[in-house]
Amino acid sequence: MKIGVVSDSLAKLPLGEMLDQVVQLGMSGVEVNTGGWSTAPHFDLDAMLASAQTRREFRQEFQSRGLEIVALNANGNPLHPTDATQADCLHDTIRVAGELGVRTVCTMSGLPAGGPGDRLPNWVVVSWPPEVQETLNYQWNDVLFPFWRDTVSLARQCGVEQIALELCGHQCVYNVPTLMMLRSEVGPTVGANLDPSHLFWMGADPLASIAALKDAIQHVHIKDTLLNQRVQPTMGLLDNGAIADVAGRSWSYVTPGFGHTEGWWRSFVYELRMVGYDGWLSVEHEDFLVANVEGLRTTMDMFRKFLPVAPSDFSLQQI
Repeated sequence: MKIGVVSDSLAKLPLGEMLDQVVQLGMSGVEVNTGGWSTAPHFDLDAMLASAQTRREFRQEFQSRGLEIVALNANGNPLHPTDATQADCLHDTIRVAGELGVRTVCTMSGLPAGGPGDRLPNWVVVSWPPEVQETLNYQWNDVLFPFWRDTVSLARQCGVEQIALELCGHQCVYNVPTLMMLRSEVGPTVGANLDPSHLFWMGADPLASIAALKDAIQHVHIKDTLLNQRVQPTMGLLDNGAIADVAGRSWSYVTPGFGHTEGWWRSFVYELRMVGYDGWLSVEHEDFLVANVEGLRTTMDMFRKFLPVAPSDFSLQQI
């Protein structure tokens, strides 16, 4: 396995300084944010799309430092009912990924409106009252499936082999069953970007999710969640309070080790190996109380203790 970093984790640094910092941290690559919910400070999507020279210069920044481009990340809501730029960003990111020779694009499944004519996304998390079934039918059959059939076709044309979806709240695909439902419809080009931090706050078990997903795992984010035991017992996990109010929320994204122990993260890595995953672990820093570089360094210090790097060479002796 190799450890990389999501570029927005070092968003305040210019591209060259960001890459130098990645080298200093001992990481091997970068997952580059291209737009959507990111200002993409390290990536000009329009320029990359238009100019082969710009793409060559971008690749050279990585190659000169011995780094890899792990994936391109177009996280956003590509099914937003009134903002087509989100879908455009994803599709252009796929096109640029193909030109760069990057085989994995990370994104979200998207979340449409609740019905034709609605202007805001609508996340259904319960099965009753009965009208929510009409919403789900519209979202999945009329919007989600057609969009992803077309997007998978584009990916194949561009040479992008994997579209790794975060199992994240406020999306149609947010857990193992919803991912598998989409995957069964559009094929194995779509898989999971497994980020345990989202599963924690939705009450799912990331370790059980690994065992269920198996080879549908295409990418992994390393990010932790603190479940605030002073707030959660009365709030529950459905918390729409200010995201920066760590003390007042029932859950918050934190640096690995501050939400779950090193022992848990050891189990996480081993469970990934048990299902055959040997891809990238991409650290995403979203901790309001820990500085970016410090949080990334803390994560690297912990993972160096147990991350498998060399291939296994153990075999039973013939006796």
